[in-house]
Amino acid sequence: MTLNIILAIVAGVLLLVGFIGTFVPVLPGAPLAWAGLLAAYFSSYCEISLAALIVAGVFAILVSVLDNFLPIIMTKKLGGSKAATTGSTVGLIIGFFAGPAGIILGPFLGALVGEMIHKKGSNEGVFKAAFGAFVGFLTGTGLKIICVLCFIWYFIASFF
Repeated sequence: MTLNIILAIVAGVLLLVGFIGTFVPVLPGAPLAWAGLLAAYFSSYCEISLAALIVAGVFAILVSVLDNFLPIIMTKKLGGSKAATTGSTVGLIIGFFAGPAGIILGPFLGALVGEMIHKKGSNEGVFKAAFGAFVGFLTGTGLKIICVLCFIWYFIASFF
């Protein structure tokens, strides 16, 4: 009986921390939220099916991968060169160490610098490539938020 309560509480805490992780770059939001669903699966207070748990796991992995690659993909899609794509990647990595502002600005600034180096002083198209990196970041974050909110909704609905 008490183990079931503990599992349900742990599930709720993991889902909450997972939601916070959609904004805080150090925390893997979707995987933590999925771990919350996993804990809830083993609690008798929650009715979570194995199929739903597997589907949620696939989405958590997919969203996590997309979140890391969308800034790079969007940079390329909006006309950025390989230098802008590489710059976006480097900016993302450096941004991880600079906190939330670094995560937001890192891909943008990295793509901007990469494209400026590639264009050798010409500013034509550099901001468009950098904007692609920023749009990719916002899209990835939005996908994480939607995914984790769906997990939270499913967890709450599993009680009823």
